[in-house]
Amino acid sequence: MNMKKNILIIGGSSGIGLELIKLIGGENNVFAACRTNEHLTGLNVTHIPFDVLTDTLDLSVLPESLDGFVYCPGSINLRPFKGLKPETFLNDFSINVMGAVKTLQSVLSKLQSGNVTASVVFYSTVAVQTGMAYHASVAAAKGALEGLARSLAAELAPKVRVNVIAPSITDTPLADKFLNNDTKKENAAGRHPLQRFGSAEEMAEATAFLLSNKSSWMTAQVLHIDGGIGDIKS
Repeated sequence: MNMKKNILIIGGSSGIGLELIKLIGGENNVFAACRTNEHLTGLNVTHIPFDVLTDTLDLSVLPESLDGFVYCPGSINLRPFKGLKPETFLNDFSINVMGAVKTLQSVLSKLQSGNVTASVVFYSTVAVQTGMAYHASVAAAKGALEGLARSLAAELAPKVRVNVIAPSITDTPLADKFLNNDTKKENAAGRHPLQRFGSAEEMAEATAFLLSNKSSWMTAQVLHIDGGIGDIKS
């Protein structure tokens, strides 16, 4: 019988994080550090009020050891490079990279103190691997995150595994402005060889796999779950 794992999710009030809580909450001890618990009512999760940009994580609520850490906060600022202000790059870097650095550092000892190898999961974007117009700011930030993940995978092995999921456009509140009518949905789907966009549920399934013992020999990997757009011209 598998023991329950202690999993900390940064974010989790919506999108992939919320779907992950629904998926793994019943079989694990899940802690969600996020600004609101509006959508967490009735779920098997402990809410920790937390804003990644302004707050210090309350560690007193967490157990002595953690088996998993998932960092969900992100941003999507798509516009021509000449119209991007330096502040946009700094803001994207702050939420996508420095937020991950700050929160992971604060709980690293808990991830390293368990009897089994812990798992860290970050989220990137297909636009790091595949050059895409108007993605300069988010691709720069997520590219840094992928570099951080690989470096940490080397440094923290064998006690901690670090992997990344790099989706294409996924139906979450963060991407709503790109999918908020039928025409946009049809256009987004049509750009992918598999003729659809991603769902939060399938990203949660991939995350659950990376948190599980089934992926115990995986680290420093970037999983491209992108409908083929990163590698195939349709």
